[in-house]
Amino acid sequence: MKPPPFEYHAPGDLGAALRTLAEVRGKVLAGGQSLIPMLNMRLTAPEYLVDINRVASLGGIDVTEAGVRVGALARHSEVERAGAHPLLTRALKLVAHPVIRNRGTVVGSLVHADPAAELPAVLAVLGGSVRVARWEGHTQVVRDVPAADFFTGPMESAVQPGELAVSAFFPALGFRTGDAFEEVARRHGDYALAGVCAVVTLDEEAYVTAAKVACIGVGPVPVVVDVSEASGHCPVHELDWAEVGRLVQSAVEPEDDIHASAAYRRHLVGVLAERALWKAAREGAAIRGA
Repeated sequence: MKPPPFEYHAPGDLGAALRTLAEVRGKVLAGGQSLIPMLNMRLTAPEYLVDINRVASLGGIDVTEAGVRVGALARHSEVERAGAHPLLTRALKLVAHPVIRNRGTVVGSLVHADPAAELPAVLAVLGGSVRVARWEGHTQVVRDVPAADFFTGPMESAVQPGELAVSAFFPALGFRTGDAFEEVARRHGDYALAGVCAVVTLDEEAYVTAAKVACIGVGPVPVVVDVSEASGHCPVHELDWAEVGRLVQSAVEPEDDIHASAAYRRHLVGVLAERALWKAAREGAAIRGA
């Protein structure tokens, strides 16, 4: 199929891109791995397409002690190879296939806000943010949107018409903190029927001090569940992770669809939460010196 007609713009710098978006309110093309199929199937029909691939300042990966900032043009494969954030790297290995990761962008995936996608869950469980810019008057205006406010519904984000998501920030994992990402898909590279990423922090005596998960495929946005209270005050090797997994399971409300029933997805979340939490806790104990 062919896309519907649109007017094409290819600004050469960020200011020009923001001014163009302020004037035409079009769709943004970065990696295009979600947008192009939607155009071809005529699921979206924008009057204008704003290609930001010539805006060199939107590329790159900035690593600091505080975390990793990923530019809007940084490809999945580039960020995966950088290995700058362990949980982000784990998640990227689960995203589609290499040919998709070579073109798709991390920020584009976040803005696309697919409830079954891995990267929104990573941003959500880490408490990250997305930086959004717009042109106002004669200047550029920037705001940082926390993950808790960024995902507003299935395929919906807090990016408003005329705005451009310019980067995403993934906070670094703390000391003695392990991470894991578990999911079940019909085939490798398919969207997950359900998935869970986990972050677990231990103290010097290997007691769990914090534990949190984010679930995909079981709600309109990533479902974040803090299980610190349920898993705290207990050595990591004595904790009943199955019971903690059941707490996560009780917090989700999936729906039936053609791929799986709600009951099956809820069951998966419990199993995957137990597995991911245990792996994250074990990593925190073994690798980070607890």
